[in-house]
Amino acid sequence: EKPPRARSGSAMNPEKLAKMAAQVRTGGKGSVRRKKKAVHKTTTTDDKRLQNTLKRLGVNNIPAIEEVNLFKDNGTVVHFNNPKVQASIAANTYVVSGQAETKKLQELLPGIINQLGPDNLANLKKIAESYQAGGPGQIPTGDAEDDEDVPDLVDNFEETAAK
Repeated sequence: EKPPRARSGSAMNPEKLAKMAAQVRTGGKGSVRRKKKAVHKTTTTDDKRLQNTLKRLGVNNIPAIEEVNLFKDNGTVVHFNNPKVQASIAANTYVVSGQAETKKLQELLPGIINQLGPDNLANLKKIAESYQAGGPGQIPTGDAEDDEDVPDLVDNFEETAAK
């Protein structure tokens, strides 16, 4: 009966390790033949699985929706232009698919005001206050400094127009 081999606490010899790595090979003459080709899973299988699940829920396409806006708490909006919208009211499920853009609320203003709910009115007030305080995108007002760019009238323009 042999005594168990004692293991030293040191790491393996790097030269010995490199020699062993050189002997390992994948493919070539004398290697084991692969019996089955590796099947790589694609994203289309996930998409099909999602469509099957939605079909089970009984979603219906909702046509003629031009845009969908999802309002986040931080003041940004996820904006879909001409999305594909599907809904199942019984399952309380709505699916919005298409090209999405994340925009700030200010970028979508005037046309988005009718879509704002009571929770977004606080964000709208903050934006209005920043405009009044001279924040980003301030609307220029007519000051005396702006009038310097306009030349003074020299001739009587009514006489010139009558000629």
